[in-house]
Amino acid sequence: MVNITLVCAGGFSTSMLVTKMKEAATAKGIEANIIAMAESAFEKYKGQTDVLLLGPQISFLEEEFKTKYAGTDMKINVISLADYGMMNGANVLETALASLM
Repeated sequence: MVNITLVCAGGFSTSMLVTKMKEAATAKGIEANIIAMAESAFEKYKGQTDVLLLGPQISFLEEEFKTKYAGTDMKINVISLADYGMMNGANVLETALASLM
């Protein structure tokens, strides 16, 4: 099981993308726990995250997150603006999974 967390400014737009990603995971037979939340909530989140995906609107925080979580195995990436805008859950899922390779 892979645990993927999407973070954006408010957590609303990424929740729509989560639905698309879950559909893609189910279609491919991939076991994934995919959730979305606001950036401010992630610090308090106690659940497992293998891949943290940042929404394009908070891409400026990428280095801060990478520094903060440098001692962990968590992979941190920014979601492609094109995939985010098109709500392309399949591409975002593939990007997340590829970061684990």
